[in-house]
Amino acid sequence: MARHVFLTGSPGVGKTTLIQKASEVLKSSGIPVDGFYTEEVRQGGRRIGFDVVTLSGLRGPLSRVGSEPLPGRRECRVGQYVVDVTSFEQLALPVLRNAGSSSGPGQRVCVIDEIGKMELFSQPFIQATRHTLSTPGIVVLGTIPVPKGKLLALVEEIRNRPDVMVFSVTKENRNHLLTEIVTCVQSGRK
Repeated sequence: MARHVFLTGSPGVGKTTLIQKASEVLKSSGIPVDGFYTEEVRQGGRRIGFDVVTLSGLRGPLSRVGSEPLPGRRECRVGQYVVDVTSFEQLALPVLRNAGSSSGPGQRVCVIDEIGKMELFSQPFIQATRHTLSTPGIVVLGTIPVPKGKLLALVEEIRNRPDVMVFSVTKENRNHLLTEIVTCVQSGRK
């Protein structure tokens, strides 16, 4: 039976919106939920990058269009975006590390949106994600990209785990998946 729930689908199809809605439903039913999601940053109607936003409200840059890496840092680039690995790690790693150390009875949900090319520049993130997936008492609700081009090792590892249920989100089904996702996460907690 699946313990972890991941959403996949084309960019802009509504994966993050579904994750946010599911998090709210789970929280309102008394389930502890923590984690992070990525959010588009727009300026003048144009996407200029992405921020990492923790469910506790902290925010920092994940990437920006054409920005130069800070001195002394290696450049990590996905298309036109330069990834700020340090900023990402400062926000995402504590959330993942705290997920397993939170005290209290029962299972908790850890949101990881997204496990994609930008995030995978961080080796500590890869290790922390694997650890979180294997920690008893944690259910991961996350997003992974649709496979295309060169496959991402961690994404394929997750996709092929026997304890993972993957939902493909489309414009046609996105408004009907919320209840199914929440039910799957709740049953993964048992």
